[in-house]
Amino acid sequence: MSQAQGSQAYVIEVSDRTAGIVVSDTRGFCFFSSDRAFDGLDGGYFGSARAAERAVRALLQQRRPAS
Repeated sequence: MSQAQGSQAYVIEVSDRTAGIVVSDTRGFCFFSSDRAFDGLDGGYFGSARAAERAVRALLQQRRPAS
């Protein structure tokens, strides 16, 4: 049996939507989409959970119609 590595996982929610989760590993934080609107980020790696959240917010902002 191998010893489990410590990992961290965080849910990313923006504007009352659950965008997905990020899970840490040796490469950084991997994003897993739970909403089709964020599938473009699915499988992407980020330097931190906060960086992944910023990417989710930026993607959501791009999709909003200009007023």
